Amino acid sequence: MARTRARARLPMAVAAAVAVMSTMAATGSTAATRPGAVGPDRPTIRYTEYGIPHIIASDWEGLGTGYGYAAAKDNICTLADTYLMVNAQRSRHLGPDGRASPGQNQNTTTNLKSDLYFQRIKDDGVVERLIAQPAPDGPEPAVKEAIRGYVQGYNRYLSETGADGLTDPACRGAAWVRPITELDVYRHAHAEIIMGSADALLDGQVDAAPPGAASAPAKPASSPKETAAKISSALAVSRQQSMGSNALAVGSQGVSGGTGMLLANPHFPWQGKNRMWQSHLTIPGKVNVSGASLLGLPAVNIGYNDDVAWSHTVATVAPFGLFDVQVDPLNPTKYLVDGVWEQMTSQQVTVDVRKPDGSLGKVTRTLWSTRYGPVTTSMQGVSLPWVVSAHAVRDVNMNNLRALNTWFRLDQAKDVEDVVNTLETTQGVPFFNTIAADRKGKALYADIQATANITDAHAQSCLTMTGQLLFNQPLRLPNVPPISIFDGKRSACDWPDDPNAVAPGLLDPRKQPRLIRDDFVGNANDSAWLANPDQPLTFPRVMGDAQAPRSLRTQELILTARKRIDGTDGLPGRGFTPETMGKLLFADNSRAADLALDATVAMCKSVPFGLILVDGTLVNVSEACPILAAWKSHDYTSDSRGSLLFANYWASLQGGQGIEKLPWRVPFDPKDPVHTPNSLDSGSSAVRDAFGRAVLAMRKAGIPLNAPLSDVQKVTRGGEQIPIHGMIGELGVLNVITMGQVDGKTDVVFGSSFIQQVRFTAEGPPQARSVLAYSQSADPNSPHHADQTRLFSAGQWATERFTEEQIAASPALVVKVLD
Repeated sequence: MARTRARARLPMAVAAAVAVMSTMAATGSTAATRPGAVGPDRPTIRYTEYGIPHIIASDWEGLGTGYGYAAAKDNICTLADTYLMVNAQRSRHLGPDGRASPGQNQNTTTNLKSDLYFQRIKDDGVVERLIAQPAPDGPEPAVKEAIRGYVQGYNRYLSETGADGLTDPACRGAAWVRPITELDVYRHAHAEIIMGSADALLDGQVDAAPPGAASAPAKPASSPKETAAKISSALAVSRQQSMGSNALAVGSQGVSGGTGMLLANPHFPWQGKNRMWQSHLTIPGKVNVSGASLLGLPAVNIGYNDDVAWSHTVATVAPFGLFDVQVDPLNPTKYLVDGVWEQMTSQQVTVDVRKPDGSLGKVTRTLWSTRYGPVTTSMQGVSLPWVVSAHAVRDVNMNNLRALNTWFRLDQAKDVEDVVNTLETTQGVPFFNTIAADRKGKALYADIQATANITDAHAQSCLTMTGQLLFNQPLRLPNVPPISIFDGKRSACDWPDDPNAVAPGLLDPRKQPRLIRDDFVGNANDSAWLANPDQPLTFPRVMGDAQAPRSLRTQELILTARKRIDGTDGLPGRGFTPETMGKLLFADNSRAADLALDATVAMCKSVPFGLILVDGTLVNVSEACPILAAWKSHDYTSDSRGSLLFANYWASLQGGQGIEKLPWRVPFDPKDPVHTPNSLDSGSSAVRDAFGRAVLAMRKAGIPLNAPLSDVQKVTRGGEQIPIHGMIGELGVLNVITMGQVDGKTDVVFGSSFIQQVRFTAEGPPQARSVLAYSQSADPNSPHHADQTRLFSAGQWATERFTEEQIAASPALVVKVLD
């Protein structure tokens, strides 16, 4: 069978080679003459619709050069700002009090604290040490060559324009826009890999000071129960305002007219270093991959090649753990391990700071570490006082550059088994699940990543009282991963090394969950338990929960997939096609509305005289009843009316608590986790009061109760207001959109970013459609600053060009050869 397929696809390969040669001839490029090189002798960028670059080169260095040039052309200010951050120079150029975004969320700390954090990593030589190591701990040769080329491409673009010639006003003429080095790129990659711990722990690490120090906060210790509750609540809020994702892989039993299919729908920030950027990367005979990456990483993180497509979703794994160490009351920088006092390590960290008068000064701070890692005095803003004990952080990804090797190998994977092998042998994925589909018709879910080696037995032996509450999560707040706080007095409580893991302290990848099926698997940021509800998975507690309520978004993903495969969703036929896959996401259906709208309307109609007392104010809700009753589509499309009212009401009702805490008549049942809880209690005072608060809030804001979503949810690009469909994930809407304030203006803070669907058939090239919701360029003067945003607004997709014939046929084709 394999031999027949190779013969069938040979004419296509020949035609592709002819198309490459035709493009090169038209641009003056020639075929490479050195042995083994089959691509052009100079990196070549072919731009097609929406400014998508199709980069072809004869080797990894050339491919990196094209990527670096094209990425800088679209987003040099965002990239330069990132290099400023990872080199601990924001305070020097932008002042110490400005805001920085080192983690997943936006503007979470000050420039000064960010600089101290990254300067410590620089002083410790963390990244330099990792680069110097052989693979798998250090970068593989292809990674090194691509990053070498990336630096050349980035610097070439900057040399052509100069800082003064940039079109983006965000950094035009700025002194901090400079040529970069390979170390800058590795530092950026490392910062992305460790960002899962930065939001929660960065401030606590740079603020930590022993009792009696001038900078030590005088905050009394809370009880374990109170501390755990505060941390859980803070983490829940942070993760609701942070990155998320959906992904669905469909196998041969669920695809119509094909073998395998994938929907990738990451929910990433629309601004800053975590923007995604789309590209197509080709070295003939070596790699041919299309998709998107975090800006500035010269590979495809989410995408497809000839044989397999994959995506990532944010997992329910904490990429760090804490150790509670008992300190000497007379000398609190000493701590007890196995009955012996050990001295903490002090480290003087100094950064340059711009003063109000423009002159430069220096700030020096003493930071502290234990054998387990840096001392922190807070987690997610919740105080962990350094009094009787101190808390030390062990970051599972601090010594991880392996993720670069992971992504480069995924770009060349042949099937889902190859994906699993890559994940296991590199163990570089940081806090992400991987979902994939291949040409053979297999669908894969895998939560194989860099995870702390914490078995259930080890956890129960070593958890502190606060740690037990955080790890076992009796509060069950949504999206909060199991957080470990171990007894640091016992060295045996450190994460043990496993001979089957790639690096010290990591969990054996073979113990991590994975599932390959012929129908479907998916994930919407819940644990691995119900990747497919017909085959529930088991796994160590450190990787998430099981037998517990699933989010409404997870329910929506599973139910939508089942109905489409069964042909019971009202659409023609059975199984997924590109058309029905697109409708799955852009229907913007709300699972919360499916479950609760009718009961809410019944409650509204039953309110005596239509009046609800809200905080001493009588609110007439009679106008709201017919508006909600008319919202029969339960959707968050731009023209939907009643959807805003329901969103405000639901946010008030849920109040940040788990979905099972709402007043349901039918409680959660682990035997039926996709359909429970259900049947909202329309007689509940909580339901009535939340509805009254929502009506009152909208009237105070001057928003009509029947206002279409587009009146409120829109972004401004170049003076043009663009409506944005979708809604927050708590409503069970797959197309997540979260609005907020960005630089004083209303914008999307995070949500659907790079969206891609890919279908494989037995023969022929992959069939792909995509849309980058915020467009390719952050530069307001770029023609590709808002073109895909308009496409996303209209609920449309761009048909991707993957073969050389498809690229050459683009009416928008523009070719750039890098001489």
